[in-house]
Amino acid sequence: MGEFFSVACAAAWALAVILFRHSGETLPPFELNLFKNWLAVIVMIPTLLIFHGASLPAYSSVEWLIVLSSGVIGIAIADTWYLRALNLMGASRTGVVAMLFSPFVILLSSLFLNESLRPVQYLGFVLVLAGLLLVTWRRNRQDISMRALRLGVRYGVGSVALMAIGIVMVKPILETHAFLWTVGLRLLAGAVGMTLFLIVARNVAVVVGHYRSPQPWGAIVLGSLLGSYLSMILWLAGYKLTNASIAAVLNETAGAFIVLFAWLFLKEEMNAKRIAGVALAFLGVAVVVLV
Repeated sequence: MGEFFSVACAAAWALAVILFRHSGETLPPFELNLFKNWLAVIVMIPTLLIFHGASLPAYSSVEWLIVLSSGVIGIAIADTWYLRALNLMGASRTGVVAMLFSPFVILLSSLFLNESLRPVQYLGFVLVLAGLLLVTWRRNRQDISMRALRLGVRYGVGSVALMAIGIVMVKPILETHAFLWTVGLRLLAGAVGMTLFLIVARNVAVVVGHYRSPQPWGAIVLGSLLGSYLSMILWLAGYKLTNASIAAVLNETAGAFIVLFAWLFLKEEMNAKRIAGVALAFLGVAVVVLV
Protein backbone atom coordinates (compact mmCIF):
# COMPACT_ATOMS: atom_id res chain seq x y z
CA MET A 1 0.00 0.00 0.00
CA GLY A 2 2.92 2.36 0.61
CA GLU A 3 3.95 2.11 -3.04
CA PHE A 4 0.33 2.66 -4.17
CA PHE A 5 -0.03 5.78 -2.00
CA SER A 6 3.26 7.19 -3.32
CA VAL A 7 2.17 6.88 -6.96
CA ALA A 8 -1.32 8.21 -6.14
CA CYS A 9 0.34 11.19 -4.45
CA ALA A 10 2.32 11.87 -7.63
CA ALA A 11 -0.88 11.88 -9.69
CA ALA A 12 -2.71 14.20 -7.26
CA TRP A 13 0.26 16.58 -7.11
CA ALA A 14 0.55 16.63 -10.92
CA LEU A 15 -3.07 17.79 -11.22
CA ALA A 16 -2.40 20.44 -8.57
CA VAL A 17 0.70 21.69 -10.40
CA ILE A 18 -1.29 22.26 -13.59
CA LEU A 19 -3.87 24.24 -11.63
CA PHE A 20 -1.18 26.17 -9.71
CA ARG A 21 0.62 27.02 -12.93
CA HIS A 22 -2.55 28.74 -14.15
CA SER A 23 -3.41 30.49 -10.88
CA GLY A 24 0.22 31.47 -10.30
CA GLU A 25 -0.05 33.92 -13.18
CA THR A 26 -2.13 36.26 -10.99
CA LEU A 27 -1.54 35.16 -7.38
CA PRO A 28 2.09 35.36 -6.09
CA PRO A 29 3.74 32.21 -4.66
CA PHE A 30 3.64 33.27 -0.99
CA GLU A 31 -0.06 34.16 -1.12
CA LEU A 32 -0.89 30.96 -3.01
CA ASN A 33 1.04 28.80 -0.54
CA LEU A 34 -0.49 30.58 2.47
CA PHE A 35 -4.02 30.09 1.13
CA LYS A 36 -3.58 26.43 0.22
CA ASN A 37 -2.04 25.59 3.60
CA TRP A 38 -4.78 27.28 5.66
CA LEU A 39 -7.47 25.68 3.49
CA ALA A 40 -5.86 22.27 4.09
CA VAL A 41 -5.75 22.96 7.85
CA ILE A 42 -9.45 23.87 7.88
CA VAL A 43 -10.39 20.70 5.98
CA MET A 44 -8.09 18.61 8.18
CA ILE A 45 -9.91 19.60 11.41
CA PRO A 46 -13.10 17.57 10.75
CA THR A 47 -10.94 14.77 9.33
CA LEU A 48 -9.03 14.54 12.63
CA LEU A 49 -12.21 14.69 14.71
CA ILE A 50 -13.78 11.86 12.70
CA PHE A 51 -10.80 9.51 12.79
CA HIS A 52 -8.96 10.42 16.01
CA GLY A 53 -11.27 12.54 18.13
CA ALA A 54 -10.04 15.58 20.06
CA SER A 55 -7.25 13.87 22.03
CA LEU A 56 -3.79 15.17 21.16
CA PRO A 57 -1.11 12.64 20.15
CA ALA A 58 1.29 11.41 22.82
CA TYR A 59 4.41 13.02 21.42
CA SER A 60 7.46 13.62 23.57
CA SER A 61 8.75 17.19 23.73
CA VAL A 62 11.43 16.33 21.17
CA GLU A 63 8.85 14.78 18.84
CA TRP A 64 6.66 17.89 19.07
CA LEU A 65 9.69 19.96 18.05
CA ILE A 66 10.49 17.65 15.14
CA VAL A 67 6.92 17.58 13.78
CA LEU A 68 6.45 21.34 13.98
CA SER A 69 9.93 22.09 12.58
CA SER A 70 9.26 19.66 9.75
CA GLY A 71 6.13 21.62 8.86
CA VAL A 72 7.92 24.97 8.81
CA ILE A 73 10.86 23.62 6.80
CA GLY A 74 9.02 21.29 4.43
CA ILE A 75 5.82 23.30 3.88
CA ALA A 76 6.14 26.98 4.78
CA ILE A 77 9.56 27.50 3.18
CA ALA A 78 9.91 24.63 0.70
CA ASP A 79 6.47 24.97 -0.91
CA THR A 80 6.84 28.75 -1.28
CA TRP A 81 10.20 28.29 -3.00
CA TYR A 82 8.73 25.56 -5.24
CA LEU A 83 5.89 27.80 -6.38
CA ARG A 84 8.38 30.62 -6.94
CA ALA A 85 10.45 28.32 -9.16
CA LEU A 86 7.26 27.27 -10.99
CA ASN A 87 6.46 30.90 -11.77
CA LEU A 88 10.03 31.72 -12.84
CA MET A 89 10.75 28.83 -15.19
CA GLY A 90 7.54 26.89 -15.82
CA ALA A 91 6.33 23.39 -15.02
CA SER A 92 8.72 21.43 -17.27
CA ARG A 93 11.95 22.96 -15.97
CA THR A 94 10.70 22.86 -12.39
CA GLY A 95 9.86 19.20 -12.90
CA VAL A 96 13.43 18.50 -14.03
CA VAL A 97 14.89 20.27 -10.97
CA ALA A 98 12.40 18.48 -8.69
CA MET A 99 13.95 15.20 -9.84
CA LEU A 100 16.69 15.96 -7.30
CA PHE A 101 14.19 15.17 -4.54
CA SER A 102 14.69 11.41 -4.59
CA PRO A 103 18.52 11.59 -4.59
CA PHE A 104 18.29 13.92 -1.58
CA VAL A 105 15.91 11.52 0.23
CA ILE A 106 17.98 8.45 -0.65
CA LEU A 107 21.13 10.15 0.68
CA LEU A 108 19.49 11.39 3.88
CA SER A 109 17.64 8.13 4.57
CA SER A 110 20.86 6.15 4.12
CA LEU A 111 22.65 8.48 6.56
CA PHE A 112 19.94 8.80 9.22
CA LEU A 113 17.45 5.93 8.72
CA ASN A 114 19.80 3.09 7.67
CA GLU A 115 17.79 2.53 4.48
CA SER A 116 19.09 1.61 1.05
CA LEU A 117 17.78 0.46 -2.31
CA ARG A 118 18.69 -2.95 -3.71
CA PRO A 119 21.01 -2.78 -6.75
CA VAL A 120 18.22 -3.57 -9.23
CA GLN A 121 16.04 -0.85 -7.65
CA TYR A 122 18.75 1.69 -8.48
CA LEU A 123 18.22 0.62 -12.09
CA GLY A 124 14.53 1.48 -11.68
CA PHE A 125 15.51 4.84 -10.19
CA VAL A 126 17.73 5.58 -13.22
CA LEU A 127 14.91 4.58 -15.60
CA VAL A 128 12.48 6.97 -13.85
CA LEU A 129 14.92 9.88 -14.06
CA ALA A 130 15.81 9.09 -17.68
CA GLY A 131 12.14 9.00 -18.62
CA LEU A 132 11.45 12.34 -16.98
CA LEU A 133 14.44 13.95 -18.68
CA LEU A 134 13.17 12.63 -22.00
CA VAL A 135 9.70 14.16 -21.59
CA THR A 136 10.87 17.53 -20.28
CA TRP A 137 14.12 18.31 -22.09
CA ARG A 138 14.10 20.61 -25.11
CA ARG A 139 16.99 22.24 -26.94
CA ASN A 140 17.42 25.97 -27.41
CA ARG A 141 14.96 27.15 -24.79
CA GLN A 142 14.78 30.90 -25.20
CA ASP A 143 11.38 31.67 -23.69
CA ILE A 144 12.76 33.01 -20.37
CA SER A 145 15.78 35.10 -19.40
CA MET A 146 18.95 33.58 -17.97
CA ARG A 147 18.38 35.53 -14.74
CA ALA A 148 14.93 33.97 -14.31
CA LEU A 149 16.38 30.54 -15.09
CA ARG A 150 19.17 30.89 -12.52
CA LEU A 151 16.78 32.12 -9.84
CA GLY A 152 14.31 29.37 -10.68
CA VAL A 153 16.98 26.69 -10.37
CA ARG A 154 18.14 28.06 -7.01
CA TYR A 155 14.63 28.17 -5.61
CA GLY A 156 13.86 24.73 -7.05
CA VAL A 157 16.97 23.04 -5.66
CA GLY A 158 16.50 24.70 -2.27
CA SER A 159 12.86 23.63 -2.24
CA VAL A 160 13.45 19.93 -2.89
CA ALA A 161 16.36 19.84 -0.43
CA LEU A 162 14.15 21.26 2.34
CA MET A 163 11.30 18.90 1.42
CA ALA A 164 13.68 15.96 1.71
CA ILE A 165 14.95 17.13 5.09
CA GLY A 166 11.40 17.68 6.34
CA ILE A 167 10.18 14.20 5.37
CA VAL A 168 13.23 12.24 6.55
CA MET A 169 13.21 13.92 9.97
CA VAL A 170 9.52 13.11 10.55
CA LYS A 171 9.41 9.54 9.13
CA PRO A 172 10.15 7.75 12.45
CA ILE A 173 7.25 9.64 14.07
CA LEU A 174 4.92 8.74 11.18
CA GLU A 175 5.62 5.08 11.88
CA THR A 176 4.92 5.20 15.62
CA HIS A 177 2.15 7.78 16.21
CA ALA A 178 -1.32 8.72 14.94
CA PHE A 179 -0.77 9.34 11.25
CA LEU A 180 -3.36 12.06 10.58
CA TRP A 181 -2.29 14.07 13.62
CA THR A 182 1.23 14.23 12.22
CA VAL A 183 -0.13 15.33 8.83
CA GLY A 184 -2.39 17.98 10.39
CA LEU A 185 0.22 19.38 12.77
CA ARG A 186 2.79 19.69 9.96
CA LEU A 187 0.23 21.62 7.92
CA LEU A 188 -0.64 23.82 10.90
CA ALA A 189 3.02 24.54 11.63
CA GLY A 190 3.59 25.54 8.02
CA ALA A 191 0.53 27.81 7.91
CA VAL A 192 1.28 29.45 11.28
CA GLY A 193 4.93 29.93 10.37
CA MET A 194 3.97 31.74 7.17
CA THR A 195 1.39 33.88 8.99
CA LEU A 196 3.93 34.95 11.65
CA PHE A 197 6.40 35.87 8.92
CA LEU A 198 3.69 37.89 7.20
CA ILE A 199 2.93 39.81 10.40
CA VAL A 200 6.61 40.48 11.17
CA ALA A 201 7.27 41.64 7.61
CA ARG A 202 4.21 43.93 7.82
CA ASN A 203 2.94 42.84 4.43
CA VAL A 204 -0.59 41.97 5.53
CA ALA A 205 -2.22 44.74 3.48
CA VAL A 206 -0.35 43.67 0.33
CA VAL A 207 -1.41 40.04 0.74
CA VAL A 208 -5.03 40.96 1.46
CA GLY A 209 -4.98 43.17 -1.63
CA HIS A 210 -3.95 40.20 -3.77
CA TYR A 211 -6.73 38.07 -2.30
CA ARG A 212 -9.31 40.80 -3.01
CA SER A 213 -8.25 41.19 -6.63
CA PRO A 214 -9.86 38.98 -9.30
CA GLN A 215 -8.40 35.47 -9.10
CA PRO A 216 -9.26 32.10 -10.66
CA TRP A 217 -10.58 30.90 -7.29
CA GLY A 218 -12.04 27.68 -8.65
CA ALA A 219 -8.63 26.52 -9.85
CA ILE A 220 -6.94 27.80 -6.68
CA VAL A 221 -9.34 25.99 -4.32
CA LEU A 222 -9.28 22.73 -6.28
CA GLY A 223 -5.49 22.86 -6.64
CA SER A 224 -5.13 23.58 -2.91
CA LEU A 225 -7.30 20.61 -1.93
CA LEU A 226 -5.38 18.33 -4.27
CA GLY A 227 -1.93 19.74 -3.54
CA SER A 228 -2.07 20.38 0.20
CA TYR A 229 -4.78 18.15 1.63
CA LEU A 230 -5.10 15.01 -0.52
CA SER A 231 -1.54 14.76 -1.81
CA MET A 232 -0.10 15.51 1.66
CA ILE A 233 -2.08 12.61 3.17
CA LEU A 234 -1.08 10.28 0.32
CA TRP A 235 2.54 11.49 0.42
CA LEU A 236 3.03 10.86 4.12
CA ALA A 237 1.06 7.59 3.96
CA GLY A 238 3.55 6.37 1.38
CA TYR A 239 6.48 7.26 3.64
CA LYS A 240 4.78 5.65 6.63
CA LEU A 241 4.18 2.32 4.88
CA THR A 242 7.34 1.85 2.81
CA ASN A 243 10.99 2.87 2.85
CA ALA A 244 11.64 6.56 2.31
CA SER A 245 14.01 5.72 -0.57
CA ILE A 246 11.33 3.77 -2.46
CA ALA A 247 8.60 6.35 -1.78
CA ALA A 248 10.87 9.14 -3.06
CA VAL A 249 11.55 7.32 -6.34
CA LEU A 250 7.84 6.68 -6.90
CA ASN A 251 7.03 10.32 -6.15
CA GLU A 252 9.19 11.25 -9.14
CA THR A 253 6.46 9.94 -11.47
CA ALA A 254 4.67 13.25 -10.89
CA GLY A 255 6.68 14.59 -13.85
CA ALA A 256 5.26 11.92 -16.13
CA PHE A 257 1.74 12.51 -14.81
CA ILE A 258 2.13 16.25 -15.49
CA VAL A 259 2.89 15.52 -19.14
CA LEU A 260 -0.07 13.13 -19.41
CA PHE A 261 -2.52 15.50 -17.73
CA ALA A 262 -1.28 18.49 -19.74
CA TRP A 263 -2.02 16.45 -22.89
CA LEU A 264 -5.43 15.30 -21.65
CA PHE A 265 -6.73 18.52 -20.09
CA LEU A 266 -4.70 21.35 -21.66
CA LYS A 267 -4.36 19.79 -25.15
CA GLU A 268 -0.58 20.14 -25.08
CA GLU A 269 1.48 18.26 -27.65
CA MET A 270 2.13 14.55 -27.03
CA ASN A 271 4.89 13.41 -29.40
CA ALA A 272 6.82 10.16 -29.72
CA LYS A 273 9.63 11.39 -27.45
CA ARG A 274 7.23 12.21 -24.65
CA ILE A 275 5.38 8.93 -25.02
CA ALA A 276 8.69 7.06 -24.79
CA GLY A 277 9.71 9.09 -21.75
CA VAL A 278 6.44 8.40 -19.91
CA ALA A 279 6.72 4.70 -20.73
CA LEU A 280 10.33 4.64 -19.50
CA ALA A 281 9.37 6.36 -16.24
CA PHE A 282 6.61 3.88 -15.48
CA LEU A 283 8.87 0.98 -16.42
CA GLY A 284 11.24 2.28 -13.76
CA VAL A 285 8.37 2.34 -11.27
CA ALA A 286 7.60 -1.29 -12.08
CA VAL A 287 11.23 -2.25 -11.48
CA VAL A 288 11.34 -0.45 -8.10
CA VAL A 289 8.02 -1.89 -6.88
CA LEU A 290 8.01 -5.43 -8.26
CA VAL A 291 11.58 -6.64 -7.75
